[in-house]
Amino acid sequence: MKSLTLQAVLKGIKEYFLMFVGMIFYAFAWIACIIPANGTGGGATGLSLVLCAAMENLFGVRIDIGTMTLIINGTLVVVSVFLIGWKLGVKTIYCILLLPFVLNFFQSGLPAFQQWLIDRGSLPVGSVSVFGNLDPILLVIMGALISGVGIWLCLVQGGSTGGVDIVALVINKYHPINYGRVVIIHDSAVILASLLVGNGPDTVIYGFLFTIVFSYTTDALLLGNQQSNQLLVISRLHAEIADEIARSAHRGVTMLQGQGWYSKQPTQVVMVMCRKRETNDMLKIIKTIDPGAFISVTSVTGVYGKGFGMIGGGMFGGHTGEAKKK
Repeated sequence: MKSLTLQAVLKGIKEYFLMFVGMIFYAFAWIACIIPANGTGGGATGLSLVLCAAMENLFGVRIDIGTMTLIINGTLVVVSVFLIGWKLGVKTIYCILLLPFVLNFFQSGLPAFQQWLIDRGSLPVGSVSVFGNLDPILLVIMGALISGVGIWLCLVQGGSTGGVDIVALVINKYHPINYGRVVIIHDSAVILASLLVGNGPDTVIYGFLFTIVFSYTTDALLLGNQQSNQLLVISRLHAEIADEIARSAHRGVTMLQGQGWYSKQPTQVVMVMCRKRETNDMLKIIKTIDPGAFISVTSVTGVYGKGFGMIGGGMFGGHTGEAKKK
């Protein structure tokens, strides 16, 4: 059993705090932007909006969004445990339990704060949100950006808000299907279902706009955190280049056996993986040693191993991030 060190405790506190901040961003985006714009979206939160509206329209029962989110995610967790066993990580359970409380807090607190801003003249009378009478499309885009940042903060710490992730996990138990396809089908169904509870076509349009911007924001942030470059260098001074990269840039170097097809002479190809931000430094090192070196730079989506990302993360309780250099 691994001993618990102060460093490990501080790291854990940091991870759970960042997931807490991520949930605040995500919940604030829905309550302050998406709902005032009469928008919607996918996932458990979007489904909660539809079901809350249905319960109020059909039975006159008003349920808070956070409470409905907890019911949905709780049901999915129980079903997944019975069907596929316990495969959810502690961080995912933490986010699932935290999100409803944050949603309910903002749903009850933001209207009062908005009225306070109106009373002191900071917002015009009749403002639809804490941002005033901002155009609904701008509100939806802002909400998608803010919620995308929130989910990104959770994902990079190894957390997940459950919802469609759990659905995909259960479906793949019985029928292998691409995760992206599950998300598209689920989110589209939820957005279109908003028409059944009295919403108009504008809500559907806002819903798809939110989904597109939200997905792009999250993907861009995740790729920005992981994106790296692969350098292939062909030079007669390959040994000197490899030594200098290892010494000054502190990056591992791999030598590949090659052959010049025109000259039929054997050669060594220097292969280096580095972060995008380190690429210019690598090029300077190479050009300083051999200005005539032939260099190929290729963008790669993710690199895993020492000095890069750790394999794992997401709803299963692992985590991503930089491996600690020794």
